[in-house]
Amino acid sequence: MSTTIRDLRGFKERGERFVMLTAYDYPTASILDEAGVPVILVGDSLAQNVLGYETTLPVTMEEMLHHTRAVARGATNALIVGDMPFLSYQTSLEDGIRNAGRFLKEGGAHAVKLEGAGPSLSRVRAIAGAGIPVMGHIGLTPQSVHAMGGYRVQGKSEEDARRLVDEAQALAKTGVFSLVLEGIPSTLAAEITQSVPVPTIGIGAGPHCDGQVLVLTDLLGLSAGGYPKFAKRYADLRGEITRAIGAFRNDVTSGRFPDDAHSYH
Repeated sequence: MSTTIRDLRGFKERGERFVMLTAYDYPTASILDEAGVPVILVGDSLAQNVLGYETTLPVTMEEMLHHTRAVARGATNALIVGDMPFLSYQTSLEDGIRNAGRFLKEGGAHAVKLEGAGPSLSRVRAIAGAGIPVMGHIGLTPQSVHAMGGYRVQGKSEEDARRLVDEAQALAKTGVFSLVLEGIPSTLAAEITQSVPVPTIGIGAGPHCDGQVLVLTDLLGLSAGGYPKFAKRYADLRGEITRAIGAFRNDVTSGRFPDDAHSYH
């Protein structure tokens, strides 16, 4: 049976931890679904992890919809959340509703995620009012990377911590069904989790959230270069893929492949 937003609320009420992972294509979504991942986020991290951009800012609605459709074809049980890209909802309420609706109508998603509070509260209210489930996202919000002066942990001062608690509570009242907490101290994440009725999903927010999310390329060890402090690598698929490709190259150049077993007769 497919996961719904009511299931996530039930997880929190029963104290059951749950996971969310990113996916950007059909085969990956199929694997996550088979593994029992209840929530799949088609993240705007697509920009860096698939399209090769330095930040999330350049990715477009059309690119996000293209990949959301692929994920929706691969996953039949997970709750699929489309990540609204930069300037798809900030410009007006009408744009926000229209673009959020496209994720459901054209992309096959079940919900959308958008970043920030403050001005975004009116967007959340309008989108949720149109019958589109909304996942909130506060703390380190990558679409505001330039405004924040880089990817920095948020909520370290007492004033900033209080602001984030207020933002979380405001978003919960405005209509989000869950809330991503990114890049904040674990004690602050615990306070927010206890103060809101909706499930919190942490990434770089410590162990006290209701759920946890990682970018799949980080979890699988596919990324090049360094990894964020909060990203635990459960595999080294980049190394394994490199080894397999090297073995194939050596077999071809030495004449061992294709052999008789891999040839038609």
